Amino acid sequence: MRTFSDNAAVRRGVLRSLIPAPSPEPGARPAARFPAALLPWSWAAAFLLLYATVAVRRHMLMRTTGYDLGIFEQALRAYSQLRPPIVPLRGDHFNLLGDHFHPALAVLAPLYRLWPSPLCLLVAQSALLALAAVPLVRWALRVLGRRPAHAVAVGYGLSWGIASAAAFDFHEVALAVPLISFALEALGRQRWVQAVAWAAPLVLIKEDLGLTLAALGGYVAWKGPRRLGAITAAAGLLASAIEIKLLLPAFNPAGGYAHGENLAEGSHSSLLSTIAFAPLDALRPDVKAMTLVLVFAPSALLALRSSVALLAVPTLAWRMLSQNAFHWGTSFHYSAVLMPIVFAGLIDTLRQWRGVDHPLSTRHLRASLVTVLAVTVVMLPSFPLAQLAQRATWHTTPHIRAARSLLAQIPDGATVAASNRLAPQLTSRCEVVLFPTFPVHARLYEYDTKQLPRPTAEWIVHDSSAPEAWPYRTGHWPYPPEQQAAELDAAQRKYGYERVAQRDGITLLRLTHARRP
Repeated sequence: MRTFSDNAAVRRGVLRSLIPAPSPEPGARPAARFPAALLPWSWAAAFLLLYATVAVRRHMLMRTTGYDLGIFEQALRAYSQLRPPIVPLRGDHFNLLGDHFHPALAVLAPLYRLWPSPLCLLVAQSALLALAAVPLVRWALRVLGRRPAHAVAVGYGLSWGIASAAAFDFHEVALAVPLISFALEALGRQRWVQAVAWAAPLVLIKEDLGLTLAALGGYVAWKGPRRLGAITAAAGLLASAIEIKLLLPAFNPAGGYAHGENLAEGSHSSLLSTIAFAPLDALRPDVKAMTLVLVFAPSALLALRSSVALLAVPTLAWRMLSQNAFHWGTSFHYSAVLMPIVFAGLIDTLRQWRGVDHPLSTRHLRASLVTVLAVTVVMLPSFPLAQLAQRATWHTTPHIRAARSLLAQIPDGATVAASNRLAPQLTSRCEVVLFPTFPVHARLYEYDTKQLPRPTAEWIVHDSSAPEAWPYRTGHWPYPPEQQAAELDAAQRKYGYERVAQRDGITLLRLTHARRP
């Protein structure tokens, strides 16, 4: 039976429906709301500008390196000329497909053909990293709402894993980041075939990413169609095995897997003991445990509550078990492929809370997103995007002007042996190798070579000053400064090079015709 108050409420509702809404005042515009469909793309455009600014400015300040920007530019230059990716910086007649298996890199060759510059690679990488924000923000917008979507965008776009990749040269894994992101959005919508289709090209980007495809297949088998998941997992494992055991050794002039030493048994006497101690080795030294925490920190560790986080296991496993200390920390590009997984895990976790009919669920969601933003702000100064706020980033030093002046004296098409930081300034117009010679006989991890091959390039340009260190350790690379100085002296005394110019610690030598090998 209706009460008097119920009848009164009904009457008020009827009266309200009969009274027309007040007309807006003359000249007033209705409140405009930004179209939801454009929101993810707007964030991507903002991140593209941010990443490209950092990357391009670092290159203009000669903070990029031959290892790796110069290497990838030489590969793309070859692809753009319809040649195999022979990379002089990596070794004599070295096919880069024998280093890492990344034939998908060739998709950027038409762009490089139009814009033959290292800046082409840096801007392309910035666009790829920014593009990965689109599916994540779109997914968050659909299941969490507009404000949470903004928080996810800021968290991903300013995350340290993406910032470190954007600021360090160029790497093939930039192609994988948006593919993983789109695949994760499809998983979130239970579009299993679409998810597999997005993830399948990962096997053409890097040999370890077949393991990520296998992990995605396992997730599909667990949550969706088992047959599709099992086939995907098997295909991923098989692809990585074929690439590591067959294809990479076939392309490598030295034979074998170029990075196999990173996965050696290390201090253990046998394969069995290596497997037995693997859980402990994955956490020591302490930098490994710190990195494992920092990987999930941008999500305020909430991603760990989602099963999506399991897709990060293959990448984390090979990095933590590697013998290469560069793989253990937060520098370089190694964590870029993990950031979409972390934020997909965050969205998946928050989505579960959003669907809970509880008075505290909204407060819990809001507090979680505030924590994510707080962590982002706290971590930001420690990683490369903070360089935009540093005065040195916007100041061109006399040393850089001196370097540009000397490099301009080298003619197009010349063969040049250059210091690591000078190499990518020349790779678009010259054939460049490192000075002093590295690697020797394509052995990438040998730094203690006492007898280096004589230089044969027409020009040598060497910078004796200690470069800006990040992401490398402070000092010279790949050899100590004393050894580099000795090689520079030997080039002039023994190998027929004459000094053309010297300014601010930078020396330019040219091989005389009488002493050419």
